[in-house]
Amino acid sequence: MRMDLFSYQEAETPRARLLADRLRPETLDEYIGQEHIIGPDKLLRRAIEGDQVSSILLYGPPGCGKTTLANIISKRTAGDFVKLNAVDASVKDVREVIDRARSSKMLYGKKTILFLDEVHRFNTSRQDALLPAVEQGIIIFIGATTENPFHHVNGALLSRSTLFQLQPLDERHALEAMKRALNDKDRGLGFMNLKVEEDALAHLAAMAGGDIRRALNALELAAVTTPSEPDGSVHITIEVAQESIRNKALRADPSTQYDVLSAFHKSVRGSSDAALFWFLYAVEKLGMDPMTFIRRLIVACSEDIGLANPQAMIQAVTAMDAYHKIGWPEAKYNVTQAILFAVESPKSNAVAMAIAKATATIEGMGSAEVPLHLRDTHYKGAQQLGHEGYKYPHDYPGHYVEQQYLPDMLRNMSFYKASEQGMEQKIAHNQQLRGKGKK
Repeated sequence: MRMDLFSYQEAETPRARLLADRLRPETLDEYIGQEHIIGPDKLLRRAIEGDQVSSILLYGPPGCGKTTLANIISKRTAGDFVKLNAVDASVKDVREVIDRARSSKMLYGKKTILFLDEVHRFNTSRQDALLPAVEQGIIIFIGATTENPFHHVNGALLSRSTLFQLQPLDERHALEAMKRALNDKDRGLGFMNLKVEEDALAHLAAMAGGDIRRALNALELAAVTTPSEPDGSVHITIEVAQESIRNKALRADPSTQYDVLSAFHKSVRGSSDAALFWFLYAVEKLGMDPMTFIRRLIVACSEDIGLANPQAMIQAVTAMDAYHKIGWPEAKYNVTQAILFAVESPKSNAVAMAIAKATATIEGMGSAEVPLHLRDTHYKGAQQLGHEGYKYPHDYPGHYVEQQYLPDMLRNMSFYKASEQGMEQKIAHNQQLRGKGKK
């Protein structure tokens, strides 16, 4: 398509751009949310206003304002501001920015801020290319990431940057942005004769889930596609709002998966409702693999329940077998049953504590000699070597006899101590009868 001067100028008029782009905040006063880091007298706000921003990392979910905040910094700084996206930027691109920054600093005393969006997309070697320039003050680095920086950002780069965590925005923020759009005649929709029902705005905000761009895009779609009334007004009802925005497809990025799985395991220790919620939310909403949660459940049955209710593991393993044999979603009932059984079981971490204590002991010692009476005797000459004296417990009352089982250096050590929970209460009683577990 050929573009002459006039059509080009028309395309560049403000209203030719999407509403969310037109209303992108240009100052901190226009910025919505994140008061915990850019509110009055906060460190980052003072640094931005004074053009004293040092290397920082902005970490938060999509749509929370990381790129917008970087854009505001670009407008406040007297230095050069360069933006790269880690999706398509190469090490060569980074080095070119560094070379220009070095020249600019040496010749003109001018600083350079490099904003690298989606920094988690840079592998370790590409992140390493930034380190010398950051350390020498050639560039001021601003990174933005949706992934946990402790998992995806080079430790050296992370240690040289101040981490700011941005929180997810909510419906209040989306409503604020839409009302601002309706009142702004220059950059928003204030030039239109719009009549928007409160229920319609509330629906758009709820469906956007705190994503301001999505809320504004839906509002603009409703405004420009709804026929005018005889008086020239455009009436946006709840029905129009429902047509203008659909359920958002959620993305289970690695950090989200780790967090949801962690929430599930912690909930197994204390809340049937929460454990069931996180499991179904992850599988049905985020599209995560049910086996991820079944494996974690099996681990939890030993780590957090153990011998207090050994049936919990049987339930979990049986649910895994059912999942493999009948598939999803039919196995949803079997897995849910196993989850609820585990949560409602008496809890004990005695197994985990025993493992930890035994492991620590093993790591802190040298080799262990097997006591002579426990050594293999299935060969000629065993008795000549002194491999005798083992007492067969089944020959004694109660099928138990006191004798040494641990190495000499650990003969008085105790690793497993049963709790008073569930079936472990009986084990604890037996341990007491046996002198707290003779070796």
